[in-house]
Amino acid sequence: MKAAIVIPAFNEAAVISTVLKSIPKKISGFKRTLIIVVNDGSTDSTAKEVAKTRAILLNHTLNRGVGAATKTGLTYAIGQNADVVITFDADGQHQGSDIAKVIAPIRAKKGDLVIGSRLLKFQKMPLDRFFINWLANLTTFFLFGVFSTDSQSGLRAFSKKAATLINFKGERMDFSSEILLEAKKHNLKRVEVPTAAIYTKYSRAKGQKNINALPTLLRLIIKFMR
Repeated sequence: MKAAIVIPAFNEAAVISTVLKSIPKKISGFKRTLIIVVNDGSTDSTAKEVAKTRAILLNHTLNRGVGAATKTGLTYAIGQNADVVITFDADGQHQGSDIAKVIAPIRAKKGDLVIGSRLLKFQKMPLDRFFINWLANLTTFFLFGVFSTDSQSGLRAFSKKAATLINFKGERMDFSSEILLEAKKHNLKRVEVPTAAIYTKYSRAKGQKNINALPTLLRLIIKFMR
């Protein structure tokens, strides 16, 4: 069994080494774990920092967006015959220990797409992020008929079947909702598990900007109309 962890990164030189160190070297039930960092056109030393580690480095010449970087990583993981693919944010928002949580339903054959939800249990989340997250959740539900408590979570696990079938087109943050639509289209089993919400001054500055909520909403509406 082989697991692949896909980490889209844009100008994350300050924290990427720490994030990579937080990921377990061995994951129970898997003989091999690939860590794949997709450097999405960074203008800082992100690529150099990743090159110092055991991670596989893939580069975009230009910044194409988190959706495009995730797609590149998923495609590479599928090509490496990974049995499970995990997506993991590069800004320190996730705990490496939560990787086992999102993998567990797939190993138990209870899910094809597992979302690590920051809202399944009460924990501190900045109010602006809380409301934007719920707006995205409601928009995803009303447009696509799919409800998630954390539609924008960057921590997910895909079975080999899900990673192969899910074919999202969005290159920016709207890809998160599109993943849920694709899972519905292909009748994939979707599960949510509670995971930690880690917000630092750095991750707040690096994460999805509040001002980007409207463009993301508009892109989702355009997808619905098509």
